[in-house]
Amino acid sequence: MVNFEWFRTFKAIYETGSLTGAAEALFISQPGVSLHLSSLESYVGYKLFDRTSRKMVSTERGKILYNYILEAICKLEDAERHFHKSTEKDVPTISIGMCFETFQFTLESYLPTLPFNVIIKFGEYPEMLADLDNGILDMIVTPHKGDYKGLEYKPFFKERIVVLAGAQTPTDEFNELLKTKDLNRIQAWLKAQTWYGSSGDMEHLRRFWHINFGKRPDFKPNFIVPNMGSIIRCLSNGKGIAVIPDFLSKKERDSGNIKLLWEGYNLIENTLYFGTRKKSIYAEQVAMIQEIFEREMV
Repeated sequence: MVNFEWFRTFKAIYETGSLTGAAEALFISQPGVSLHLSSLESYVGYKLFDRTSRKMVSTERGKILYNYILEAICKLEDAERHFHKSTEKDVPTISIGMCFETFQFTLESYLPTLPFNVIIKFGEYPEMLADLDNGILDMIVTPHKGDYKGLEYKPFFKERIVVLAGAQTPTDEFNELLKTKDLNRIQAWLKAQTWYGSSGDMEHLRRFWHINFGKRPDFKPNFIVPNMGSIIRCLSNGKGIAVIPDFLSKKERDSGNIKLLWEGYNLIENTLYFGTRKKSIYAEQVAMIQEIFEREMV
């Protein structure tokens, strides 16, 4: 019978490119790695790697096997992490879903102070709503409410989608243009600036442009960075502009490193909700998390 650990070891060798790297990744000895690999090759009946002096190079059959087993192994490893028996039996664990930026700018720094364990999950809002209803998550932070009967929503904050600028961005001309309400000239000025966007979400820019100018933006940002936190860091005390939720830049605006350029003639606001199940055994822990959000986002 095949041993699951053989497949895990095979995956580690494939990804690290060496027996030594696989041993370090799996916290086992190199002879143990070699034994697992030879056992698996004997079981499947063909060679999975070509041994060179510098690295292990996957054979074509090895590549096929890796692609075939990868998803299954990742799922099993994920299950192992989530359901492994904890030695701290009395410490509850709650799972929370939200977008990465919301976590980074509110809850992240508080994690070491919490008297319970926390699992953070990032994802799309429809998926998080379904996970909350199914009991996979205990709380979510979301601008959208679903139709699940067992869930309840508590509004706690309104985020406003705005145009922000680095402190060194010259804005006097733009401020004068706003007084004229000449949309063509306002658009021309904005499009001439250095723009930052996020690889994960360009919806804010598209929505802001459509609501204020009646069309989709006909340009692309000069710089696409991993997330909105990266945008804030790039803008801070520099030049450039971006469309993002205002609360993400609160600390930088208070310190003068970023300035609010324009809220738009037509304001865009999203209400953020705490989504929870109506009957939760973690009500006390959830309340502590909610209090942190309410304090940080005021």
